[in-house]
Amino acid sequence: MTSEAAVIVKLGGSVVTQKSEPMAADIRATKRLAKEIKEADARNLVLVHGGGSFGHPLAKKYGLKQGLVERRQLMGFALTHLAMTKLNTLIVESLTSEGLPAVSLRPSAFVVTEAGRIEAGDLEPLRRLLQLGLVPVMCGDVVADRSLGFTVLSGDQLCSRLALDLGSNRIIVGVDVDGLYTADPKTDSAAKMVETATSTQLRLMLERAQPSERLDVTGGMVGKMWEMLQFVEKGGVVLVVNAARAGRLSKALKGEEFYGTLIRPG
Repeated sequence: MTSEAAVIVKLGGSVVTQKSEPMAADIRATKRLAKEIKEADARNLVLVHGGGSFGHPLAKKYGLKQGLVERRQLMGFALTHLAMTKLNTLIVESLTSEGLPAVSLRPSAFVVTEAGRIEAGDLEPLRRLLQLGLVPVMCGDVVADRSLGFTVLSGDQLCSRLALDLGSNRIIVGVDVDGLYTADPKTDSAAKMVETATSTQLRLMLERAQPSERLDVTGGMVGKMWEMLQFVEKGGVVLVVNAARAGRLSKALKGEEFYGTLIRPG
């Protein structure tokens, strides 16, 4: 059993899926990342992944983020949940093939939101799995919501909340760009990478930023950083790395010097 603080790792949907092709996992990437996690020998690890081409198109098609409006959305809920289950299973399979004792744990089974924000959750199963030395693997999910009926819970909000509740001191966010930028580097050639930022600087950046218009019901990078800000303002550290590049995640997990963005309190 372990008493070390949990390390939360978020793997973006753009890293573990092929976002241009519906329901297509990037198996080559998931296997490589599983090798890196195994190599890093991280203890007390919680892994959360995004939906990419599995969850986002369906959630958008059925308008799940806004809550229950019409009965056809119930099938949308079921299909989105099924799609995320398939992706989650593929990632767990990559991890177990590397000898990591990974187990699936779905947020819809233990989290309830209120107007889209986590309101209640029973973390005892998660804590006990960690104590046993298992690696819980969670994902963004569709969950019951007290006022909306249901909604989409982003993996980013889940990471931030879990980190606070579990007493973590860091979250590692794996994305498909080198770090946090002043603008979207995929569309703006003038975008510059931010190597370090305080929580105050991050808040100012986010207040000036525009949400991504890409097909992402959870807000893209801007939404991701708003969620991470909640954690950093309470004393945590966030590392943003390019998990699509070999070795970047492993270095961050091992606490080595890494290429990416470091966000700290201040």
